[in-house]
Amino acid sequence: MTTYLLAGGGTAGHVNPLLAVADALRERDADADVLVLGTREGLEARLVPERGYELLIVDKVPFPRRPDRAAAAFPARFARAIAQVRTHIRERGVDVVAGFGGYAAAPAYVAARREGVPYIVHEANARPGLANRLGARGAAGVGVAFEGTPLKGSQVVGMPLRREIVDLDRDALRAEAAEHFGLDPHRPTLLVFGGSLGAQRLNEAFGEGHGAAWKDVLAAGWQLIHVTGERSELADPGVPGYCVRRYVDRMDLAFAIADLIVSRAGSATVSEVSALGIPAVYVPYAVGNGEQMLNASSAVRAGAARVTLDVEFTGDRVRSEVVPLLANEAARHAMGAAAASVGTRAGTDNVVAMIDGALARRSPGA
Repeated sequence: MTTYLLAGGGTAGHVNPLLAVADALRERDADADVLVLGTREGLEARLVPERGYELLIVDKVPFPRRPDRAAAAFPARFARAIAQVRTHIRERGVDVVAGFGGYAAAPAYVAARREGVPYIVHEANARPGLANRLGARGAAGVGVAFEGTPLKGSQVVGMPLRREIVDLDRDALRAEAAEHFGLDPHRPTLLVFGGSLGAQRLNEAFGEGHGAAWKDVLAAGWQLIHVTGERSELADPGVPGYCVRRYVDRMDLAFAIADLIVSRAGSATVSEVSALGIPAVYVPYAVGNGEQMLNASSAVRAGAARVTLDVEFTGDRVRSEVVPLLANEAARHAMGAAAASVGTRAGTDNVVAMIDGALARRSPGA
């Protein structure tokens, strides 16, 4: 029996690809022991047990950003985290480690190396995090979701995606999707979303005030699904063809009916939209270190998507750039076709193959 330890967490961007790989490993070999390493504070503390996996705990030890008291305490705290993971590896007989970034990944890489256990690294963002930059140096394999990601020895493997996305037949589900959202399956549909908490910039451009662009979308003969986010107070005008939802738990159905997407450019979003061959206009979130702009860049270079800066995205910008695209079927078709060159549904299988490769190169008797 093979024992796998998948390390990562903190945010959905780390947890979701980890869980996609965990599911694939369990589906392939029901006797395999698939364990997850994470922190008590991260999203994994809820999502991993809900998915039926055992969560092994490691202390959350942020890398210091400035010389202060936390920086002085970091070496001892990080050494303790490494010791915790080494204990897990020995007690559970771990054969291979796969890291997906986040607080749990860094001590996992060091612990695996010290225990003589092979490990692989997967980086979901075009701008890699510190844990994966460190881990890549001694990894048996390094996979990235986006071309051009600066990680030593990396290969583009794509993003491990949810099974409902990998298996999605958009044409077969279009009628069900239209019924689910109260829309017409024969009319083209624009999907606008900004993540679980929404995106105020997108909400203002499409749904608020006298300049709201949802009216222009409907006037162009299109329908609109507007996912505003759980914290949004955007009012639903109750107009046929304009579906306002704070949250959508069946994004597979939203993708099934979408003929064009306007969204943020999180790594999972860009990977899923590209894999499904849907043309997109990305509005990268301006806060952070610019990773969303980088996430979108390969799709933009390939002609699969367009990008608009967050500060410039207004109702007027929707009218000048998005609405003309609604009327340009040839351009949308070309964008959808281009998505195939940068998107893949095989990310999960590719990461599993990297894990198998690491196991195969493990020294006999190790």
